[in-house]
Amino acid sequence: IFRGTLNKRGVRVITGLGKYFRQVDKNRNGFLSQAAFKEALNVFHLEIPEGDFESLWLTLDDSKSDKVDYGEFIRAIFGEMNEYRKAFVRKAYMKLDFNKTGSVPMVDVRKCYCAK
Repeated sequence: IFRGTLNKRGVRVITGLGKYFRQVDKNRNGFLSQAAFKEALNVFHLEIPEGDFESLWLTLDDSKSDKVDYGEFIRAIFGEMNEYRKAFVRKAYMKLDFNKTGSVPMVDVRKCYCAK
C-alpha cells in the first residue's frame, strides 16, 4: 500500500487511520476484523485490488486469528523504532510514571503534556 518514504499526505492518512481504528474498535481491544479493516482502507481512499488485499491481510494476520492488531499494522508500515528513539520513549515514560507504578493514568499525562 505505502511504498517508499511517507510524505505529508501519507502521515495524515496513517494518523487518520489511527483515529478511525480507535472509533470502530468498539470493545477497545486493539483489534479489527477483516471487514472493518477493509472499510477503513476504503474510507481513506486506499483501494486495493482484492488479490493484493488478501496478501496484505495474510501478512498482517500472521496469527490467523481473523483480526488484525492495530499496533502490528503500524509496525508493519513504519517498522520497529531504532535504539535512539526507544531510549527517548523510555526516558519520557519514566518522567510520566513518576510514581514507578508501571502505568500512567491519563490525569498524569495531562499534567505533563499539552497538545496545543
